[in-house]
Amino acid sequence: MNKHTRTAFMVAPILAVIGYIAADYYEEGLAEEEKVIQLVPVENCDVINQTCILRSGDFEINVFDKNNFTTVNSTFPLDSATLFLVDENNQSTPYPLGMIQSPYYWHSETNLRSLIGHSGQNYTLRLIANIKGGRYISEFQTYTR
Repeated sequence: MNKHTRTAFMVAPILAVIGYIAADYYEEGLAEEEKVIQLVPVENCDVINQTCILRSGDFEINVFDKNNFTTVNSTFPLDSATLFLVDENNQSTPYPLGMIQSPYYWHSETNLRSLIGHSGQNYTLRLIANIKGGRYISEFQTYTR
């Protein structure tokens, strides 16, 4: 074995480790870039009866209202979440959601139940969920059955 081959055998593992670490830093940088991703309702959303799921790939958010607290439950931990109730004039009222025990559950007291009523009306909601520089947004109608 000549001198160049021996040097190549010693340098190759070091270069492989450095390449692996550099690729990891690159992927981490891409993950933290700001991006906006749309969440789409799986079916008709009924927030009052707890059947509203929003999805984007593997990420899902369940939105429901119980005892005048509107709750968001997600499959990945959130950094923050804000729910907007939109009136008939397209004016939105923001409700910043607070974390409940873990970053998977967020809630806020809202008047959504009284706004929707029990007459089968629909009501527009907007949701913004933040995860490491990514913003997951959705605008959807909630229905009562």
